[in-house]
Amino acid sequence: MNKDNFISVVKDNQNLIFKICNSYCSNYEDRKDLQQDILIQLWNSFSKFDGRVKISTWIYRIALNTAISFYRKDRKRNEKTVGIDASVISLPDSRPGFELDERISLLYKYLERLNEMDKALILLVLEDKSYRDMAEILGISETNVATKISRIKKRIKEEFKH
Repeated sequence: MNKDNFISVVKDNQNLIFKICNSYCSNYEDRKDLQQDILIQLWNSFSKFDGRVKISTWIYRIALNTAISFYRKDRKRNEKTVGIDASVISLPDSRPGFELDERISLLYKYLERLNEMDKALILLVLEDKSYRDMAEILGISETNVATKISRIKKRIKEEFKH
């Protein structure tokens, strides 16, 4: 296992990891935890990458599966806590100089309300992935990808009208 090669691959794909973390976690500390989990999963699987798919497709699959698992664990943890909805307040990212465009912030708020699969699809659409790549990453058919995306786009258009 080549540590330098791994670091290079992660740096080349850091934006997709950031987008996934930002989409699945609204809290900065949770995003850092998810990022750590993704990096651990990537490191543990790195030696198994066989090159049959693009490295970014492989990273997406691992990162999205990790994010979905993290999201489910987090949701279960939140159900056991006091029950205060995190959307009552909206805290900015705590990193200095970090601000999202208003439209992007709106999109992230909408993404928070999507289920795990729909959220993953929208992230892949925003990355300009082909339906074939999306199907491979998510383990569903291309037809299913197209149908789900069409439905999500309709909901997003309705949401942004209001």
